[in-house]
Amino acid sequence: MLVYESKLEGTLYQYEKLNQAIRTGRFVRNSVIRAWIDGQVKSRNDAYKYCKILADNPNFPWAKQLNSMARQAHAERAWASVERFYRNCKAKISGKKGFPKFRKYQVRASVEYKTSGWKLSEDRRYLNFTDGFKAGTFKLWGNRDLHFYQLDQIKRVRVVRRHDGYYAQFLINHSREVNKELTGRQVGLDVGLNHFYTDNFGEKVDNPRFLRRDERKIKRLQRRLSKTQKGSKNRSRARNKLGRAHLKVSRRRNDWVCKLAQRVIQSNDLVAIENLRVGNMVKNHCLAKSISDAAWYRFREWLEYFGVVYGVPVIAVNPVYTSQNCSHCGEKVVKTLSTRTHRCPHCGYVADRDENAARNILKSALKAWSTTVGRTECEVSGEIPLCLNLETDRSKGTQGKRKSRQ
Repeated sequence: MLVYESKLEGTLYQYEKLNQAIRTGRFVRNSVIRAWIDGQVKSRNDAYKYCKILADNPNFPWAKQLNSMARQAHAERAWASVERFYRNCKAKISGKKGFPKFRKYQVRASVEYKTSGWKLSEDRRYLNFTDGFKAGTFKLWGNRDLHFYQLDQIKRVRVVRRHDGYYAQFLINHSREVNKELTGRQVGLDVGLNHFYTDNFGEKVDNPRFLRRDERKIKRLQRRLSKTQKGSKNRSRARNKLGRAHLKVSRRRNDWVCKLAQRVIQSNDLVAIENLRVGNMVKNHCLAKSISDAAWYRFREWLEYFGVVYGVPVIAVNPVYTSQNCSHCGEKVVKTLSTRTHRCPHCGYVADRDENAARNILKSALKAWSTTVGRTECEVSGEIPLCLNLETDRSKGTQGKRKSRQ
C-alpha cells in the first residue's frame, strides 16, 4: 500500500463543513465505545450495525449526513481499540492495559472515507466530497501524480486537519519494489544521543537535534500562549503559531530520518539494529526530550519499510549486553555510561564503546539470521513481508517524503 498526501485548497465555508464531518466521525467512534461499555456491541459486525442505529436516530441528525462507509471506518477505529485492549489482557501485560478512551477535541484529527463519499476529477487535480455535509470541490496541491494509478486502486481517502490546513491522504493498493545491486556490505547500527548512530565500521552520523535548535522559539510561543485569555481569538492564534512551530520540527525530523534510512538500505545488503523499547526509555525524565528528539523508532520504521522496497533484510536483535560484551573475545566488561572507550582486560581489544556495541549487534543478527528456528516475517500496512527478525513487533510504515504547497 502507498499513501499519497496533498493539501486541500478551499474556502472557509468548505473548511467548516470538513470540521463538521471530522466532529461527526469522532461522535460515531465515541458512541461505539459507549455501546461496547454498555454491552450493546460485542463484535465488529455489531459495531457496523450500531452505525445504522445512530444514523436512524432522530436525536442525531448529523450522523446521517456522514457517508455510511465513513461511519463504518470510524466504527473500525473504535473496535480496533477494543481488540487491542483484549490482546493486552490476554497477554497479561503489566500495568495499564489500554482501556478504550473517548476522544476529545484535538486540532489534529481526521475523517476517513472508503470507496464512496468522494470523487476525483478527470485531471486528478480536484477532489469533490459528495456526502451529506456537501463540502464541495477542493483543489489538490502537492507533487504526487495520481495519473499512474486507476481509481479502483484508491481504497480509502482520509481528510487530516493540522495546524497549517487540511490534507487529503490517498491509500493506494500498489506494491513498491526497486531492484538493487549487491554491495557486499553488512552493517550493524548502535543508536545514541551524542551521535545518531555508530556502525561496525566506526562511521558516525551526527544527531541533528531539530527540537533543540528551535527550542528558544517554541518556548517564546508557549509564553505568549500562556498569557492570552482562554476562549479569545488571540489565544486561538497563539495556539496555531505554536502548533505550526512543532509541526515544522516534526516534518524536518521525519524528512531527515527518511532520507538517512534510504541511504543505509541502498548501501548495504543486511542491516542489524537493536530492538529498543523506546516507550519505556522515555520514562526517564532526564533523557525523555533528547530521546524523543532523536526519533529512533521512526528511523527503525523507515529502515523496515525501505528494506521491503529494496529487498534488504532488517534484523532487530535483543540489546542486552551489546555494550558490555567484548566484540573480539566475547567476555563481559562492565562499563558505566560515562565510559566511552571499550578496553577489554582479557584480550586487550580497544575500541569506541558504540563501535564495539555495533559489532555485537551485527554478530547477534548474523547468528539469528543463520538459524531457521523461530524466524518470522512481519508486514507493514498489509504489504509484502517487512522485516526479517526474531523479536520485532508489527509496525506500520508509510510512503516516503511528502511535500505540499503551503
